Amino acid sequence: MRRLLSIVAVGAIGATVSLSGQSGMATPPVTPEKATVVGDIQILPVRNNVYMLVGPAGNSVVQTGDEGVLVVDTMSAAAAERLVTAIRTLSPAPILQIVSTHADADHVGGNVIVRKAGAYVNSGNTRDGGGASILGYENTLNRMSAEGSPYAKEAWPTESFFVAQKDLFFNGDAVQVLHQPKAHSDGDVIVQFRRADVLATGDIFTPDRFPVIELAQGGSINGLLDGLNRILALAVPAFNEEGGTMVVPGHGRLSDESDVSDYRDMVTIVRDRVLDMVKKKATLDQVKAAKLTLDYDGVYGRPEYTGDMFIEAVYKSLAPAPAAATPAGGRR
Repeated sequence: MRRLLSIVAVGAIGATVSLSGQSGMATPPVTPEKATVVGDIQILPVRNNVYMLVGPAGNSVVQTGDEGVLVVDTMSAAAAERLVTAIRTLSPAPILQIVSTHADADHVGGNVIVRKAGAYVNSGNTRDGGGASILGYENTLNRMSAEGSPYAKEAWPTESFFVAQKDLFFNGDAVQVLHQPKAHSDGDVIVQFRRADVLATGDIFTPDRFPVIELAQGGSINGLLDGLNRILALAVPAFNEEGGTMVVPGHGRLSDESDVSDYRDMVTIVRDRVLDMVKKKATLDQVKAAKLTLDYDGVYGRPEYTGDMFIEAVYKSLAPAPAAATPAGGRR
């Protein structure tokens, strides 16, 4: 009998190992079958009281609990009302805190609507009538409040920070907001839910497309790679490099450490290919003609953001700036 039980136990372990090692398996314990749909927004339970909400133009992360609701990124203005409706299926508690990972419209466009759906919690802040607090890095506030900005004052962060890390404690979890310099932009943050072991990365990590580097907003290819490597340093995989820390990207599927590692490798390879041609003084047209993303275009290329567009951003990030012209007949 003991021998029979041992054989059964070994067989069960072998079956588990075989299933866990299958290529393309969904990251446990979350699968698309566990998602619910509210309008055009999918809700995936990630872990504990943290959820991933997938909208038509980007992702949000929602943490619920007795203290209220925390929202990381509010999607676009067009999707914000539906985002609030989806949040209300998770919790009737007031939305108290919003965190903006950066200043792009598909991540902060819904700030006004989601904020007004929250509670007035900061009685000292009367500049815009209250609502949920909004936290963002200082450069995000500066960009959103700059002259000519398309954002209303109600959408701006009500609280900003300029240090490397801002700590919150919300619904029984330590929430760390970590600034990542010069990545997708100069205002990016990664949000870490420590007890739930979930990371919200904004557009530093977008596994369904080539990374967008906002050069005009202080982004850079090397800063982006630093951000991906930081995510890998924070994430801890479970068995067979699957599961463990859950990573919610700004766009694309729910991921884990292995997904981020594959993406980081792709970005590194493309960066190095472009850098090699830059060192040989190749022009942008020559670099594009070399088709350096050809082996990745089928996975990450999109009509609105092609491999050529990614190559151009990488090239401009790496190529030395042109020397200033010397005034005619004189010294600089």
